[in-house]
Amino acid sequence: MIQLIFEIGILELATAFFMLVNIIAFILFFTGTWRTSWLVFFALASGGLGACVGICVAKTKRKVTTRPLKVVALVGLLVTVIPAIHIIHAYTLDRSIRYVEIDFHDAHWPAELDGYRIAFITDLHGIPDASMRAVADELNARGIDLLLLGGDFSMRGDHYLGTLREISRVDATDGIFGVDGNHDVHRRLFPAMHQYGIRPLDNKGVLIRNGFFLAGVQDLWHRNPNIARATQGAEPDDFILLLTHNPDVSMQQPTAHIDLILAGHTHAGQITFLGYPFYLLLRSITEYGTRFGYGFAYSADCVPVFTSSGIGVYYTVPRIFARPEVVIFTMYNDATRP
Repeated sequence: MIQLIFEIGILELATAFFMLVNIIAFILFFTGTWRTSWLVFFALASGGLGACVGICVAKTKRKVTTRPLKVVALVGLLVTVIPAIHIIHAYTLDRSIRYVEIDFHDAHWPAELDGYRIAFITDLHGIPDASMRAVADELNARGIDLLLLGGDFSMRGDHYLGTLREISRVDATDGIFGVDGNHDVHRRLFPAMHQYGIRPLDNKGVLIRNGFFLAGVQDLWHRNPNIARATQGAEPDDFILLLTHNPDVSMQQPTAHIDLILAGHTHAGQITFLGYPFYLLLRSITEYGTRFGYGFAYSADCVPVFTSSGIGVYYTVPRIFARPEVVIFTMYNDATRP
């Protein structure tokens, strides 16, 4: 049954149910020949939309226009606004990739690299090749120095190969780097990355520019991330950016020597209530509730951690008030802050 729901689509089933109960409510309130208990049930179950329309069309029918049923229908109508907003949002904005520009100021960032632009894409999953191509074109138009990938590709068949091919079209001055996520098979993913000129960071680091060190760790769920090993080549005065798929690692290993951590994994809650990620409270995706739901938080050592909502969709599970995104950081030394 669960597999069937995923194949049909959660959003599609919810929309079909919403439409069906409203049609039934309209018929019941229009005819006015059914028992009051049934009218009340469908007025509330449908959210009142069908009931209110039925009352307006058949307003001369006394049974339908009694004050208690009007009140029930009105309450149901007010309630239906919330799911309707979520469904509309899921079909529109939640399917549109946004580009988030963030100016990041830090006293440790090399002043000579002010204006350096870092693009971050994570949780790509089943993003269509055409969409990934459009993202590559947009990043080339915006101009970036470095592209970072936070993991979680679609390893079903060869879909990830098309994603990597389109990503490789991005003209990043200092290259493209990435880590693996919990849905990735690194033995397949990493060789493909190399094939397309993308460098995987497998508990390793690299000096990108003088004073700027990039490190990346393995996935927390299925491998053995080691922040100390990934950053061992950095100098004490380097600005260290850590790339990890799962933000939880920032609570479980020392990060005091890190300056900025980029992560994904949580999808901003995926299906939220007006943006609040109630699903994360179950602690099945992250052990820290909504701490790493979206945006900036802090590691156990008070290092800033930015968790992106990601760009792809996990098969047929819809995004609801959790828009897909590409994040672009423009880096500045704190002394240059206006």
